[in-house]
Amino acid sequence: MNALAWFLFRILPRDSDLSALEYRHILRISGKDIDGSKKIIVGLSIVKGIGYNIAQVMLQSLNINPYIRVGFVTESELKEIELTIKDPSRVGIPAWYLNRRKDMDTGSDKHLVTSDLDFTISNDIEREKSVMSWRGYRHMFGLKVRGQHTRTSGRKAGAVGVKRLTKPGAAAPAAPAAAATSTAAGSTPVKPATQATAGEANK
Repeated sequence: MNALAWFLFRILPRDSDLSALEYRHILRISGKDIDGSKKIIVGLSIVKGIGYNIAQVMLQSLNINPYIRVGFVTESELKEIELTIKDPSRVGIPAWYLNRRKDMDTGSDKHLVTSDLDFTISNDIEREKSVMSWRGYRHMFGLKVRGQHTRTSGRKAGAVGVKRLTKPGAAAPAAPAAAATSTAAGSTPVKPATQATAGEANK
């Protein structure tokens, strides 16, 4: 028995009435590919903007077992999940569960996911910058916005350390190439004193 057959044999009786042939290895939810072997509550949490708690509330509101595998979710259940992600209020999820309450443009309560969430956050930051609020000012200079300390954290520029300085009275070391430069210029090299003394002694 291979690994896939063993996996289907273990989870099929307690997860779903579907046959092994209807198992899907990858399921697309809200534009995100979800592994079919994951539990549906964990699979929904992979979608950006949906956490574990709101995923559990959605599945309970739809009467879907949160511990079935994603590969065994039926088409009707998948459609209900997609509609609930777009409009959680349709199944009675309270407004304080949503991540976009009292929107600046519409004034309504919404729940944003995936690229819509990223786009809205970037628009909020640009609006703060354009009105030159204090939050926008901090965003402009790349500083922390929520009142954190910045003395020892949030340093984004290079390495932090102390530069070693030379002592003022210390003489610079002689350049070893100075003698070679003078020889190349045509000056006659001077014999060492020890060699001259030895030559005079031989005479």
